[in-house]
Amino acid sequence: MADDVLAHIAPGTQIVVPLANGEPTAVLDVIDAAAAAGEIEGVRVHQMHAIHERPYLAGAYDDRLRHVSYFLSHVTRPHFNSGNLDLVPAHFSEVYRIMRGRMDDPLVVAAASPPDQHGYFSLGVSSDYTSSFIGRARFFLEATETMPRTFGRNQLHVSQVVGWCRTDRPLVMIPPREPNELDRTIAGHVVERIPNRATIQTGIGAIPNAIMAALHDHHDLGIHTELLSDGVVDLVEAGVVNGIGKVLNRTKTVGTFALGTERLHRFLHENTAVELWPVRYVNDPSIIGRERNFVSINATLSVDFLGQCASETIGGSYYSSAGGQNDFARGAMNSEGGQGFVVLHSLTGHGHSRIVPRLASGDAVTTPKNTVDKVVTEWGVAELRGRSIRERTKALIAVAHPDQREQLISAAKSMAYL
Repeated sequence: MADDVLAHIAPGTQIVVPLANGEPTAVLDVIDAAAAAGEIEGVRVHQMHAIHERPYLAGAYDDRLRHVSYFLSHVTRPHFNSGNLDLVPAHFSEVYRIMRGRMDDPLVVAAASPPDQHGYFSLGVSSDYTSSFIGRARFFLEATETMPRTFGRNQLHVSQVVGWCRTDRPLVMIPPREPNELDRTIAGHVVERIPNRATIQTGIGAIPNAIMAALHDHHDLGIHTELLSDGVVDLVEAGVVNGIGKVLNRTKTVGTFALGTERLHRFLHENTAVELWPVRYVNDPSIIGRERNFVSINATLSVDFLGQCASETIGGSYYSSAGGQNDFARGAMNSEGGQGFVVLHSLTGHGHSRIVPRLASGDAVTTPKNTVDKVVTEWGVAELRGRSIRERTKALIAVAHPDQREQLISAAKSMAYL
């Protein structure tokens, strides 16, 4: 029974929950209800990217149950802005280490596939920071038939859990965003620079989807990415991705979590060609840098003349967090033949330039100027690595929207950048 989890929660317990569909919904329902009834005290839930709305996220129970986020989602963003939950800035690769440093006796509650004939659970669509706690923390699992059984480093034996329950709950589906013409133009600029046999990391969204769709004329690509999405399925099934050129985990598609549709879940189920590894391995820049021709592709919200990329704040207000963008940018920088692409539309939805002289007050720098490589808009590619501030400014203005360039040139001259 899900209620059995309460026997393992004492005052001050630190609970770890996987991100997105790794969340055990029935178990957290019980914990939420226990807080409402005053049965728990001083409990903290540590999680990235929560996708289910809950009363405790809105601060309903004061100090009895509080959320600690490491990456805001559409669900947690308004609650953070209202002061009802905490946000810990962190690179995704370091989240496990940071969590572990905050906890003496953590309790991990996670969704999983049912145990197999050998007595092993799979954490399914998750490995993230959670799998690193295996053998180092107490686990209470919620097993459901809808969770795909995946391989890699995200299995644990029934003898390693303090308890588990069964539920029949659907996973949340995230349909791929349909790219528009601007997205496809940006994708074209990126794809023409990706060599065959490259190893690729890309995220979720319209531009990454357009890039994945445009890679079908490539061959022998590899995947080493934090997020496995439906676009990966297309490339594997088309024979474009086979991983034979990878240095590490050759022939395997590697990720740390998956988010997409039922098609993706069916593809992952008992697929030995796909492995989910802990994020402290997948996103480790030293691991990424060992691959040849590693290509990192990430989106940002604005870029200043220095090349600083603000990808987690809008106008100085927090929108998400750092995630793995800087992890992969640094890894690609160390890869032989590696390339780091930062992609964005040249204009916001309100017609303002995303190429700016200076970032807005309060904006957080996600990819710093010393790490940034290539910035791509629909107007072209700005090569920044190893360039002077003057050269960077000229290159970025050249990929800004034409209607904004005169104003940007004027600003650059006033700053003595041109």
